[in-house]
Amino acid sequence: MLSAERVSRLESVFRERTGREAAGVWAAPGRVNLIGEHTDYNDGLVLPFAIDRQALAAVALRDDAELRCWSCQDEPAGWEAYPRGVARALRDAGVQLRGADVVVDSDVPAGAGLSSSAALECSVAAALNELAAGRLDQMALALACQSAENTEVGAKTGIMDQVASLFGREGSFVYLDVRDRAVEAIEVDLSGLALSVVDTGVRHSTADAGYSDRRRECVQAAAALGVFSLRDAGVEQVTALARCVGHDGLLGRRARHVFTENARVTRAVALLRSGRARELGPLLTASHVSLRDDFEVSAPELDVAVNAALEAGALGARMTGGGFGGSALALTTVEGVPALHRAIERAYAKLDWRPPDIFAAAPAPGAQRIR
Repeated sequence: MLSAERVSRLESVFRERTGREAAGVWAAPGRVNLIGEHTDYNDGLVLPFAIDRQALAAVALRDDAELRCWSCQDEPAGWEAYPRGVARALRDAGVQLRGADVVVDSDVPAGAGLSSSAALECSVAAALNELAAGRLDQMALALACQSAENTEVGAKTGIMDQVASLFGREGSFVYLDVRDRAVEAIEVDLSGLALSVVDTGVRHSTADAGYSDRRRECVQAAAALGVFSLRDAGVEQVTALARCVGHDGLLGRRARHVFTENARVTRAVALLRSGRARELGPLLTASHVSLRDDFEVSAPELDVAVNAALEAGALGARMTGGGFGGSALALTTVEGVPALHRAIERAYAKLDWRPPDIFAAAPAPGAQRIR
C-alpha cells in the first residue's frame, strides 16, 4: 500500500535537490507475469499483472533542455539512462518536451524479475507526457518506454513489462496479444487462493548475455522453420525440429517452449473467464518445466523454490520473469501459505543459502498520478 508518508518524503527530497516544488508525483508498478514467458518478443501471448510495489517519480519541467535525475536509492552507475531514454523516446513520438528535474523512489526490487526498470520508465513517462501536454495513450507510452530500454539501456526486451505497468487494474490480469497489441483486462476471482512471490535474491539483468542469446536463438529457430516469428510455427514443425540433434535440436526446443507457452496462456485465460482460477496450477508448473528444460533459463535457486512449493502442497509454481535468477511464483490456497513459507525457507537453509524474500502478490492498479 502506497503511504502518504512515502509520497511526502519524496516531495521533500525533491525540494532539497532542486530548490523548488515538484509539479506532481506519479507512480508506476512492477509486475509479475502469471504465465507467458519469453513469448512477447516472439509476437506471442502474455498474462502479467501489476503488483503493489511501485516506482515513484516527482517531476517538474525546466525552462532549458537539461534533464537532471536523482534517486532515493543507491542506484548502479548509468541508471540515468532509463529516464533519459524515456525523454528521448517521448520527443521522437512528438511530445514537445524540453528539460525536467526528476527524483525517483522505488520499492520494486531490482533484478528480481519483477520489472523494476519498466516501473521506473513508466512513472517518468507518465509524468513527462502529462506535464508537457503530450497526447500519447497508454500503448504509445509503453512503446516509448520499450524503445528507451532497447536503445539507451541496451536490453532488447519485449513490450510486456511496460504494458503491465501502464494497463494494470486492481483485481485483473493483463492479457496482451503482442502481435496486434490488443490488451484486455481479465477479471479474476481469487477467493480462497493466494499468489506468493519468492524473490530468490539471485540477481539478473535483461541486458545480460543469456537473455540476448535466447532472443537470437528464437530468431534462428523461426528462420529454420521458415516462419516470420515463432508465433506462426505449427506443432508438427516444432516437434520435428526438436527431434533433431545438435544445434537444430536446440532451436527446436526453444521453439517448442514458445509454442506450448502460448497454448498455456490461451488455456489460462479460458480458465479465468470461466471462474476456474484454482485450475491454473498445473499450467504454472508445466511452464516452469518448459522454461527449465526447453528454454534453459531457470537457476538452481528457482528450481529449489518451485520444488519446495509443490512438495508443500502448492497448486502450481514456476519461475517468473526473464530467468537466470530473480523470482518464482506459487499458487496456493490461503490456508497453505504458512506451509509454503516454511518449506521454501527450510529448503534454502538446508543448502546454506540466504533466506528468500517471500511476499503476497495480487493484481494492482497501473501507472497513475497520485499528487
